[in-house]
Amino acid sequence: MKAIKIIIVLFCGVFALPNIQAQVLEPNDGVYDKVHTETRRVVPYTSLREADVMWSRRIWRTVDLREKMNQFFYYPSEPTNGRENLITIIMNAILVDKTVAAYDAIYDDFKMKLTLSEVAAIGADTLQLSLYRDYPPYDQFDTTVIKQLDVTTIKKFKIKEDWVFDKQKSVMEARIIGICPVRERLDPQTGEFRGYSDMFWVYFPELRRVIANKEIYNRFNNVAQQITYDDVFMKRMFASYIHKEDNVYDRRIEDYMKNGLEALLESEDIKDKIRNFEHDLWEQ
Repeated sequence: MKAIKIIIVLFCGVFALPNIQAQVLEPNDGVYDKVHTETRRVVPYTSLREADVMWSRRIWRTVDLREKMNQFFYYPSEPTNGRENLITIIMNAILVDKTVAAYDAIYDDFKMKLTLSEVAAIGADTLQLSLYRDYPPYDQFDTTVIKQLDVTTIKKFKIKEDWVFDKQKSVMEARIIGICPVRERLDPQTGEFRGYSDMFWVYFPELRRVIANKEIYNRFNNVAQQITYDDVFMKRMFASYIHKEDNVYDRRIEDYMKNGLEALLESEDIKDKIRNFEHDLWEQ
């Protein structure tokens, strides 16, 4: 009886062996499938009535991507391991997916919309080059080459936001209204630095639907904790300085504070005003 059981087990194993060998495992860059970020939905803002806004202040910030805390906005310069830098995500959303609109950088009221051709032309340079043909007699010829936007020239982002105190919920909160990429202007022939130029404004609530599914590198090296660009903005996980607040002259800090140190101190003073206002509300 025992011999019969052994024969049956061996018989079943022989037929099961080809099925085991036929199994093909698909390559997976990781020990588990990441599905949380791809399926995440945007958490909407809480409703805010005008009657509940007890105090409000509009400010404009500059996020310098060369600061260590902001490097995840700049890197990787090319899509790597499923990650993209912020300007690549924005340009793809505008030009490829057409889910986000771009507005003229001169105005930040989101009324003058740019066409796709106008956006594609921003940062593009026309180069006059002298090349040699790759076949005999290898003579020299002049040609015109269109150089597209170099994403590594995007070194800053401007942020327009409103700080409001909601008396209904008794909270002070900041809501980002728009984002503007700022690129370096370089001489196309010599590469000489010629200053900075605003590209366009993007309405942030519209952009949130895109960046909520775009993962960034966790600078605390906890790969299991997936953080998106939307988390970074909503949780204020970036470094910045204020370059303008709403004022009767509609001028920037650098327009009346020519010294760099004085401009930085003025920026910190504006931060203190906002912080002190909230603090004084609860002061006995």
